[in-house]
Amino acid sequence: MSSGRYSLAELNRTLAGGLIPAAPVMFDREHRFHERAHEAYVSFMSSQPISGVAVWAHTGRGLLLDPETAQRVLRQWRHAVARKPLIAGVGARTKQANPEEATHATLVMAQAAADYGADAVLIYPPSWLRHHEQRDSQIIKHHEQLSRLGLPLVLFYLYEAAGGVRYTETVLDELLTLPNVLGIKMATLDSVMTYQDIASHLQSRHPEKLLITGEDRFLGYSLRRGAKAALIGMGAVCADLQAELIEAHFSGDAARFLELSDLIDRLAEVLFVEPMDGYIGRILYALARLGVISADAANDPWGPALTTAEFDNINALLNTLNVQVG
Repeated sequence: MSSGRYSLAELNRTLAGGLIPAAPVMFDREHRFHERAHEAYVSFMSSQPISGVAVWAHTGRGLLLDPETAQRVLRQWRHAVARKPLIAGVGARTKQANPEEATHATLVMAQAAADYGADAVLIYPPSWLRHHEQRDSQIIKHHEQLSRLGLPLVLFYLYEAAGGVRYTETVLDELLTLPNVLGIKMATLDSVMTYQDIASHLQSRHPEKLLITGEDRFLGYSLRRGAKAALIGMGAVCADLQAELIEAHFSGDAARFLELSDLIDRLAEVLFVEPMDGYIGRILYALARLGVISADAANDPWGPALTTAEFDNINALLNTLNVQVG
């Protein structure tokens, strides 16, 4: 595999201070890939103030897409954002695989991502190792093999309830010093302490690495605690507001930052609620409500059905955003 279009330093400079939406995929009511709606969404997002795009992440159901759909999705994005970094999530599709099989599956997915034009890969946490008796050494071994591929790597610290694995400080230090590691995406959801501790650890021990927030429910605070970029599912909708929030933070516009942070927190509070896996369907509904995609394309084949109350909450929030910001 080639080293891609960007060096680590170039990718760091390009992504720092910016929003990287984790892009969803559109399906019709029969759960077939809705290519027309997907093309419309890709076209719309390519005009938004984003620093890059993440495909095949959880928001885009990357481990559940069939190979043909996965290829079409990545290639559409590559064509649309030819001058911006494209990050692809990579991992093992099955949670029952042994470590060797799971690492091999991840390597195969990473090679496909490179072949289709990805500039970097986001490594899904190796959840199959959570209860392994040699968990820490196996986690390091898994990432070591991926680091040899040549593309920049983004580590992923995800809370366990969503399929993540807890990394000790020792493991983090080993992973962050591997070749080709750009930085780490943090998605701890309700564990602010975990985010604080790891953010502080990176700032003191690995300041050259890019701390990327995946904290939809406390985006503004996560920036204040050291994140240099945001790779979030929430970025798939109302990207302009979130990009402006990040810009306000780094430019020191405190008043605008606080105003936007309050608004975006309210957006997160209607999208990221229990059942948490419904957030993808909620994002798709919001995109349809805003006219970005057609209503018949706002379907997540793997998520729970949304309730009338959820629809009402999203509608009310979007109306509020339109009044205050539109």
